[in-house]
Amino acid sequence: EKDEPGEEVRVTYRELLELTCRLANTLKRQGVKQGDRVTIYMPPCPLAVASMLACARIGAVHAVVFAGFSAESLADRIRD
Repeated sequence: EKDEPGEEVRVTYRELLELTCRLANTLKRQGVKQGDRVTIYMPPCPLAVASMLACARIGAVHAVVFAGFSAESLADRIRD
């Protein structure tokens, strides 16, 4: 569900799986491998969910940081 009432995005399980696999392959092409740490910095949306699942699919540890943090706060969260 988006910020505005009544606005929503519907994603089927098939669409979510396809997006998750594409993202996992992109992460692997970028050199992310099992045991690596990934910080996901994006608003809550289907793409964020697929990003978390993609990390789990390849065995990368992920942390989610939603928008609205200063550069210093974001750096602290990434270090943590």
